Amino acid sequence: MDHDVNPAAHASERAYEPAPVFRREHAESTLTRLVEQQSAKVPSHLFLFAALGAMGVSLAAELSGRSRVARFVGMWPTPLLVMGVYNKLVKTLGAR
Repeated sequence: MDHDVNPAAHASERAYEPAPVFRREHAESTLTRLVEQQSAKVPSHLFLFAALGAMGVSLAAELSGRSRVARFVGMWPTPLLVMGVYNKLVKTLGAR
């Protein structure tokens, strides 16, 4: 039985028709489409585990008395979780 890590990986390889854009400045670039296609290949749980790991490292650093490092690493979970939400949206809605 072949398990695919990301069932949306093959869906992101197909070519998408551009969304109707009424104003040129609202159009998405090729780079945006490439980022969406590549980010859809990353497992969503990776971002959750990375955020939890950053919380653990921050707690360990705080308990060991390294408060500057703890604060620095403690700022990582929020962006990691936001990237996870973006990843999930790209997988669910697809690149547009």
